[in-house]
Amino acid sequence: MITEITPTEFTPFASLIGGFLIGAAAVLLMAFQGRIFGATGILAGFLSPANSSDWAWRAVLLAGMATGPLVFALFTGHFPAVEVPVTTGALILGGFIVGIGVSYGSGCTSGHGVCGMSRLSPRSIVATLAFMFSTAVTVYVIRHVLGGA
Repeated sequence: MITEITPTEFTPFASLIGGFLIGAAAVLLMAFQGRIFGATGILAGFLSPANSSDWAWRAVLLAGMATGPLVFALFTGHFPAVEVPVTTGALILGGFIVGIGVSYGSGCTSGHGVCGMSRLSPRSIVATLAFMFSTAVTVYVIRHVLGGA
């Protein structure tokens, strides 16, 4: 267990640029494909597409997501720093928990939080509030109850 609590890095400009790119991608996907930008739904449709044209736009979008660090490196000269302060087992467990949540919530934070909230969808507003509440409780328990980082 990590006993030292490290402060969260404040990155307003990188966060602003990232938020703009996510928002722009959501608007462009809706404008050109008439689809909601829900990352898990896009991935699910990529793995079992309805047809080849449905697969193609999903493949391009996923390739763009995967190559983001390369584009970042082209502009900055270095890859983004990624620190994962948990074990591989914790990452796998977290992935399963997120997968269950996505299934029960009928979508993920990008679909509900970005697209659903902007459309004032009551279901998405409730789902996003549940995501945020769960996140706050998890961070509090890990940092203040268990004493981890």
